Amino acid sequence: MAQFTAESAHAEPVAGEIANPIPLGLSAFAFTTAIIGCVFAGFILPGVGAAISAAAAAAVVYGGIVQILAGMWEFRKDNTLAATLFSAYGGFLVALGVVLMPTLGIASELNRTNALHPALGLFFLCWTIFSAVLFLASLRNSLALLITLALMFLSYLFLTIGELTGASTGLLIIGGWLGIVCALVAWYTALAGILHSANSTFRLPIGALRV
Repeated sequence: MAQFTAESAHAEPVAGEIANPIPLGLSAFAFTTAIIGCVFAGFILPGVGAAISAAAAAAVVYGGIVQILAGMWEFRKDNTLAATLFSAYGGFLVALGVVLMPTLGIASELNRTNALHPALGLFFLCWTIFSAVLFLASLRNSLALLITLALMFLSYLFLTIGELTGASTGLLIIGGWLGIVCALVAWYTALAGILHSANSTFRLPIGALRV
């Protein structure tokens, strides 16, 4: 069975096969994680008003829909880890984006009843647990993926604790910055895959961990 390894990230399509969806999935992963990280870190986008709208749109359209599509293509390529990662994270981001979308009023209603932060904390807690599952599943895959998932786990762990403790600013900022760093590593991994598939004049190492 195919795995999300250095080889799969660098896989080149052959006749009769679809192209490698991993760079696309990682790019969508990185883009949305960076936007969410910036909102919580207060970097460029303050976590209010239009910033929430931007995060919601990014989560639903690019992070959500595109990652789900990449995940479905990975199922077609029999790559269970990548398929599960992209499909699950895409679904999570769609749900988060729907909650945060101002036009739907869900966040406003939760905020009115003082349930917004506990609800977000529960969202993030569930994803933190699943991030740990994905991390454990990636221990024999590429170092780049391992670092990406470790940073995602830590980011959502801090966001979980921050939200469940009544929106602790310091913890949310740490979680936001960890998300930004996670996005940078994911973009690096996506670039490595694109360069290999395009037969570029230079390559980026992602570190094989299989033993």
